[in-house]
Amino acid sequence: MKKTLYLLMLSFLFGCSTSKKIEALKPEPSLNAPVVYNTTTSFINMPMEVTLKEVEHQLNKSLNGLIYDDSNMDDDKSEMKIWKTASIKLVEKNGKIQSVLPLKIWAKFKYGTEFMGLNDTREIEANGTITLLSNVSLSNFKMTANSVIEDFEWSESPTILVAGKKVPITYILTPTLSIFKDKIAKKIDDAIDKTCDFKPYVLDVLETVSAPIETSKAYETWFKMVPIEVYNTDAIFKNGKVSLDLGLKCNMQTLVGQMPKSGFNRESIAFKPVSKMPNKTTATIAAVSTYESASRIMTKNFQGKEFANGSRKITVNKVDLWHKDGKMIIALDMSGTVDGTIYLSGIPNYNPITKEIYFENLDYVLNSKGLLTKTANWLLQGMILKKIQESCRYSIKENLEEAKKNMLPYLNNFSPMKGVFVNGTLDDFEFEKVELNNQAIIAFIKASGKMNLSIDGME
Repeated sequence: MKKTLYLLMLSFLFGCSTSKKIEALKPEPSLNAPVVYNTTTSFINMPMEVTLKEVEHQLNKSLNGLIYDDSNMDDDKSEMKIWKTASIKLVEKNGKIQSVLPLKIWAKFKYGTEFMGLNDTREIEANGTITLLSNVSLSNFKMTANSVIEDFEWSESPTILVAGKKVPITYILTPTLSIFKDKIAKKIDDAIDKTCDFKPYVLDVLETVSAPIETSKAYETWFKMVPIEVYNTDAIFKNGKVSLDLGLKCNMQTLVGQMPKSGFNRESIAFKPVSKMPNKTTATIAAVSTYESASRIMTKNFQGKEFANGSRKITVNKVDLWHKDGKMIIALDMSGTVDGTIYLSGIPNYNPITKEIYFENLDYVLNSKGLLTKTANWLLQGMILKKIQESCRYSIKENLEEAKKNMLPYLNNFSPMKGVFVNGTLDDFEFEKVELNNQAIIAFIKASGKMNLSIDGME
């Protein structure tokens, strides 16, 4: 009974027209689910340099005006206030940092004896410079210093007025300053600790470079990076720069379609100090192409093409793709000698020479094959299927080349924020594997290269 009904339906569909119509049963896609795939993490080795000039700039920005204030006379019979009067200058000296600090000093001190009230107080003012020498280290992106005062140098000899005469008191003030030199040095160290924490700047840079980048308008592709962990070695101070190795563990994705959301989360990124860093950068990019986007691109492959066998011809007007049970379903909406939709199935693979995703073991699904046997079995011939298969390709060659081309500006003195510069090189891409899920084709592509990060001239 079912067989008779089936034949009657075929007779109704194809018996009344020279252009036969096929209505094959559609292989329904697997259950819809979010785009989830096994990510492969990438590692970027990115040496980082901070110029001494930048440290000087940050220090001067933080340390202004009154930098020392001791108003307690009871402990050592003196009070002292110190102001910074001009910019601090930093120079390298035998692997350490020498700081020259111009200053103005106001001091009040008590001299004499308490016996019968025979004592007096005097106030003085003097201008000069203090020279400090600092051992500097940078660990976990934070600079710390351990400073000692090397020298006091007065612009003019400090004096007080006694009985109408100016009496030099350098011999009094210099020892008094010596009492406070550890406190003054600590004040400088505290300022360096406070101002030279570069972790917030590193996070700002990562947030900027994690924003999705459109790599091709024609292919509607976007690249984005999702940082996971940041590694760093201890710093070395040499040639006027603080240098360290910076490593970034991240996921990289290339997506086809509308602009994706940034995956950056400042709070979730872990910072881990390490003793050594690999000097090799390896990046695995997940090129995610939704079936909708891939269908649109493959439809273009068929435009203007006819598939013929003698006088019989068909034209593919539209291609739709979806996933079912580990295979790709390719729906070809056609017109010509045969109208309707036929369905092919195949397993995606990648041709590293042509840089195309193609389909192995491409064949008609069972339902399509049964209908074609009865109505248009010439479509079953290997020659026609082979010609169709040649157009059932999804090229990512131009996509990769354009992605690389569009990424190069981000490796050529790219400045994501004022005073921060990224430079590097990018090697060719290498294919790793193709995965399918219910919404997308994911091609995993490996790349290598070099990068470095420098900080100089931040606000």
